[in-house]
Formats: sequence, structure tokens, C-alpha cells
Amino acid sequence: MGEKGLDFKHKEVININNAKRLGYVQDVTADLKTGMITSIIVPGSNKMFNLFSGNNEIVIPWEKIKCIGEEIILVEI
Repeated sequence: MGEKGLDFKHKEVININNAKRLGYVQDVTADLKTGMITSIIVPGSNKMFNLFSGNNEIVIPWEKIKCIGEEIILVEI
């Protein structure tokens, strides 16, 4: 059985500016008219605090994605 083309949820996101591991992709957003992905979303840095406070996520615009590999996504933010 073949792999899915864009299975982002199994990819770890790393910021190439400081080599910080941001976490795994939580969700993606897309333009419904064009079908193009517009951004990826990763959990915020305070995962423990996130349980008590609402939404603490990092939205990374598609143009900030520099490389998508088999296991990682490199971003520049």
C-alpha cells in the first residue's frame, strides 16, 4: 500500500533560524477555492499551561516552509 502524499501529522517541525523543535503538525489550513494549503499549525510551547488556558498554537504560513522531508518540516520563523 502506498503512502499518502501529504501526511503532515507525522512530521516534526523545526525552525531553521534557531534549530528549535516546535513539535508535530497538529493541523493544516487551506484555501477552499483553490485547494492549496495556506498554513500549518503546531502546538504552542507551553503544553502544560495549554491545558488550563485555551488555544496556544503556532500558525506557520506556507511561505515560511522551506523544506518538507519524510520525517521533518523545516521552517523559517
